[in-house]
Amino acid sequence: MSAPAPALPGHDCPLCPRLVEYRTANRATFPDFFNGPVPPWGDVQPHLLIVGLAPGVKGANRTGRPFTGDYAGDLLYSTLIKYGFAKGEFKADPNDGLQLVRCRITNAVKCVPPENKPTPAETKTCMKNFLAGEIAAMTELKAILVLGQIAHIAVLDVLKIKRATAPFGHGAEHRLASGATLFSSYHCSRYNTNTGRLTTPMFHAVFDKIVKATG
Repeated sequence: MSAPAPALPGHDCPLCPRLVEYRTANRATFPDFFNGPVPPWGDVQPHLLIVGLAPGVKGANRTGRPFTGDYAGDLLYSTLIKYGFAKGEFKADPNDGLQLVRCRITNAVKCVPPENKPTPAETKTCMKNFLAGEIAAMTELKAILVLGQIAHIAVLDVLKIKRATAPFGHGAEHRLASGATLFSSYHCSRYNTNTGRLTTPMFHAVFDKIVKATG
């Protein structure tokens, strides 16, 4: 029997007052933007799940597709294409025809937070109401890639793994009880790539491991 479809937030999700206030302000300032909780994207039963932090205000919050519309998507999607987890051409547009292959992308927090910084309470709310159900519904997972420490902690909490037993670190990997492997990477944000904290070879090195884990 397949797992039940997970709950997803509606376009006017009311659960986090601060994020609702920010969403309302963005709708007034940017009326042509998506301006809502950004839904996950990709295969429903993937071998690889990628978990980011939250939508960027002029990225996914604008386009409605994870990692689409700002710089962070450039490295992520070019890497997915290189390693066979996506096909087509990425044009930073949700109508570019790009397709994910055995892969799904979601965020720990579905709504854009002020200054790209969700509070611990907002992360926990989204985790309990949405991310936990998403992961539980994915019965074919072989690998989870978390981008950044907040996403890493959210996934550990979903899986009820003690944080001390699976610390975050770029290139770290942890075997899960399900048999899948949790991989960690620095977030592919402009800040991390511009400062050299995350380079393209460093990111590709993580995917070298993911390819082996997903067969």
